[in-house]
Amino acid sequence: MIIVTKPTMSNEPPTETHTTSCGLNGERDFWQTTTPFDPKQTLDSWQTRYEQGKALRVQTPRESHAAWSPAANRTDPVATVLASNAGREGSLVPLRMGRMASSPFAFLRGAAAVMAGDLAHTPVSGLQVHIDGDAHINNFGLYGTPQRDVVIDINDFDEATVGPWEWDLKRLVASVNVAGRENGLSAKERGTAVMRCVAGYLMNARRLRKLGILETWSLFAYAELDRNAAALTMLGMKVDNKFRAIVGKVLKKALRTRNDTLLAKVAQRQQDGGWRFAEAPPILTSLDESTKQKVIASLVGYAETLPPELRFMLQRYAVADVCHRVVGVGSVGMRAYLVLLFGNGDNDPLFLQVKEAAPPALAPYLPPADFRIDHEGRRVITLARCMQSLGDPLLGYTTIDGRPFFVRQMKNLKASMPIEFLTGEPFEFWSWACGALLARTHARTGDIACIAGYIGSSDTFANALTGFAEAYGDQTEHDHAALVAAISTGRVEALHEES
Repeated sequence: MIIVTKPTMSNEPPTETHTTSCGLNGERDFWQTTTPFDPKQTLDSWQTRYEQGKALRVQTPRESHAAWSPAANRTDPVATVLASNAGREGSLVPLRMGRMASSPFAFLRGAAAVMAGDLAHTPVSGLQVHIDGDAHINNFGLYGTPQRDVVIDINDFDEATVGPWEWDLKRLVASVNVAGRENGLSAKERGTAVMRCVAGYLMNARRLRKLGILETWSLFAYAELDRNAAALTMLGMKVDNKFRAIVGKVLKKALRTRNDTLLAKVAQRQQDGGWRFAEAPPILTSLDESTKQKVIASLVGYAETLPPELRFMLQRYAVADVCHRVVGVGSVGMRAYLVLLFGNGDNDPLFLQVKEAAPPALAPYLPPADFRIDHEGRRVITLARCMQSLGDPLLGYTTIDGRPFFVRQMKNLKASMPIEFLTGEPFEFWSWACGALLARTHARTGDIACIAGYIGSSDTFANALTGFAEAYGDQTEHDHAALVAAISTGRVEALHEES
């Protein structure tokens, strides 16, 4: 049987609270990312597992997810944010603080550690999956596949781990609420968007509960929406023309975002014929020679984490230059290097991001996941491969000065949705799409039939999460104001970028 646990509210491991087969007979440790295949295992039908999910409502009623109020011993959110700066590059911490202070949504993006502590005090059904850990609405976007198609999916896995599926969905609906506030949506309108988000999750969960396992693992969503028409129709959704136009523009941007177009923006040819990055501090800065050589040397170990055929391909590239490049909000201050390589001449550049990997924000509130070796970079790329149907073929990991890093392509056919400009039906549809994509993500490694059974077919669970999202939206605005106040009093140093 699977041991179903509830996360702890402290740093102590969770205690066993319930057992259910949910599709597997014979004990296994769910916290291991890989377990030996048992060809003789007995599997329950999806109908049986659906009923097992329904049974979990007894111990955790769906209505219980609506409540949110800060715990009596809740840590000061500013102190939590400052603690999360430990180990980062000190010169970049003020930039991180400035970005987080720019808006409540930016604060939410950067404050994964704050919400992690808060989620640990919320009810859970007991079902565990591989979770993204930071599934906010801006971490879904467009990226290119190895076949040069552009798809829509969740695309950031720095905080990925094993944990309650609800935590991903709660972070997503909270981000829908907060983003809706900044876009001028009323409480009723952002409540509708959250309802649509949960409806997207449920509709896809109900579809996937009886779909073949191999088919589930192969599912993906084209950014060319017409190619998804059949699936959208089956799920009862009609793509709004405004949203279709927005996705069309973002798709065109993604198709223009290639290695060769990035080269012209960030690098210059030197008099000696070589290429060097053009400094643009504090975002893009040069490295001292010692650090540069360490990054280059780390690519040897990285290559060994790739499949043999990709190692052969990588051998045909050579490094031209390395720099430090700041990315994101929560990641600011982490060591993130950009490597420029050339293959078959100047028209064949390749950009690799070598990004530091830290323990996930949820780690203090969960049992330690067994990833076979203690390497945070391997955790990131392993779970990325588990959660994405079509991922970056060049994902790998390495170590520099004892610090774990993961490696991926930078900017190749990638683009983000302009969340800040979405209102009305386009905002609701994107919220729905993110919910549907998250359900597909969870279905790859968790028991989606159990999850669908727990949620059920009514609006009970969606109404509960709408209440949670509104309350947590208020909390986020309060926490953001606390950071702004701390900056104004000098408690926190911040660098504000020009818009």
